[in-house]
Amino acid sequence: MGKPTGFMEFDREPVHARPPLERIKDWSERHPPYADETLRRQGARCMDCGVPFCHTGQLIAGMASGCPINNLIPEWNDLVYRGQWQEAIIRLHKTNNFPEFTGRVCPAPCEGSCTLAINAPPVTIKSIECEIIDRAWASGWVKPQPPLARTGKRIAVVGSGPAGLAAAAQLNKAGHMVTVFERADRIGGLLMYGIPNMKLDKRVVERRVRLMADEGVRFITSTEVGKDLPASRLTSDYDAAVICSGATAARDLKIEGRHLQGIHLAMEFLHANTKSLLDSSHEDGRFISARGKHVIVIGGGDTGTDCVGTAVRHGAKSVVQLEIMPRPPDERAPDNPWPQWPKVYKLDYGQEEAKALWGADPRQYAVQTKRFIGDEQGRVKELRVSTLDWLRAEGGKPLGPREEEGTERTLPADLILLALGFVGPERALPAELGLKLDERGNVWTDANKMTSEPGVFAAGDCSRGQSLVVWAIQEGRRAARGVDAYLMYGESVLP
Repeated sequence: MGKPTGFMEFDREPVHARPPLERIKDWSERHPPYADETLRRQGARCMDCGVPFCHTGQLIAGMASGCPINNLIPEWNDLVYRGQWQEAIIRLHKTNNFPEFTGRVCPAPCEGSCTLAINAPPVTIKSIECEIIDRAWASGWVKPQPPLARTGKRIAVVGSGPAGLAAAAQLNKAGHMVTVFERADRIGGLLMYGIPNMKLDKRVVERRVRLMADEGVRFITSTEVGKDLPASRLTSDYDAAVICSGATAARDLKIEGRHLQGIHLAMEFLHANTKSLLDSSHEDGRFISARGKHVIVIGGGDTGTDCVGTAVRHGAKSVVQLEIMPRPPDERAPDNPWPQWPKVYKLDYGQEEAKALWGADPRQYAVQTKRFIGDEQGRVKELRVSTLDWLRAEGGKPLGPREEEGTERTLPADLILLALGFVGPERALPAELGLKLDERGNVWTDANKMTSEPGVFAAGDCSRGQSLVVWAIQEGRRAARGVDAYLMYGESVLP
């Protein structure tokens, strides 16, 4: 694929981004464009490697290796190299309903398992994917494609995040009548309110939702199933239902002082910020402001990074991010070989922006939070922490953490954001439907994504647990195939 010697001739092109001190002045995701020749050269770096691990989509050591939706990466890399952009978007849409989402927010496990990454920088798969779909939209190649015939079957999808949208798109293609219920006031789920605008512009989400509506999908907002609409209606009024309600039960930090004002779950902070931005450009003041405050983000991952980037744009006085795990190595450790996801140190956009402002990565590693300290008005003012020593046995086997003596200290804190991940789906809806849960508290499903209740399916984080957007799309597509086969006597036209 690509040019046979391209990987030897061309270097990896760095991601095109505006300077950090420029981009923190607004909420735009704009970035400098790529020249056509630059992208063709990047596509040319895709090797004729024989076995393209980039689209294997398997779990190794608990982490994704390769693309979970099995994108035909070498094929569209080759087409980009040859300048055949319209053919490239056809290939991309065969496996991915929403490449404009994954091309922006996916951590790119495909690049981690790129064969070139064994001893060189991988192909810029994510940048090429995003450019393919953006060019397709700009060129008018992405048009509504409603099904030629309808089956007469009615399906309800609960939740409009990436899993719900993927399931709805696929089921609509199969000719079923699909209604998507969303409890928020806008469609998109975590794509709309969980990911900040500078990372995923909401016009990108709304554009795809309009296309799906033009194709025949019905969207109903501000309707919580189980509260505004009885859950029993899913089985009485529809031939099948797909639960894609996400894993929205956040992990809390129950330590001394948790009751103090100024301590918030990360999603409270991010959701309110984006809603206020979209509703009034922050004029309504209905968001948790970090302006002029000492901000501490507890937890890492994408959510922690988004909290850092958002606090920086608010005008925080300082931002510190605490991670309980030790700092990752600069290069792959011996126990983290290719094609596993590379667990190495990197600066994401939020940390890069904080470093540009204050001169250092805001993260402090191997830190244990001990208690919150408040003032006389009941507001948090400090956080007591200590340093952990992560012990290993002689052979390298992890033994767990131990608090280092004499490391206890106090950090100033006016606003503390808990980005500790999620423990699973909210229990009310599964309980009302009588759905069986697995040992982790997620909705149990069989191989076809059907729950313990016949005709009720589940997909995405509510059944898989907290995961990536690309896994949610894969789950939604898989559930759609299961629904189609259930309704159409054991056979499905869906991939």
